Amino acid sequence: MPTYETLPRFAADLDRLTPEQRHRFRKTVAAFVEDLRTGGRFRAGLRVKRVQRASGIYELTWSMGTGPAGRATWEYGPEHRPGTSHVIWRRIGTHDILTGP
Repeated sequence: MPTYETLPRFAADLDRLTPEQRHRFRKTVAAFVEDLRTGGRFRAGLRVKRVQRASGIYELTWSMGTGPAGRATWEYGPEHRPGTSHVIWRRIGTHDILTGP
């Protein structure tokens, strides 16, 4: 099972989401974690890609229902357990978070 941590800015962003948006994110994270456990090849529906002009930072995108798509930025951190990915969640919200990923 991959390990993770959240930056304070991520926690503040998460608090601003609606309960439904948080629920959709949790469902997305379940798929994300499954892909990490099975080799790190992410399914197309997660739309994982590198953030331009931000070395080592990635984003994943999902539907938040009505309105703009949800996005979360993250990076790989040092492994806490050998052979297990460690993810650092950086930001969550809409496209606007990419100005300070």
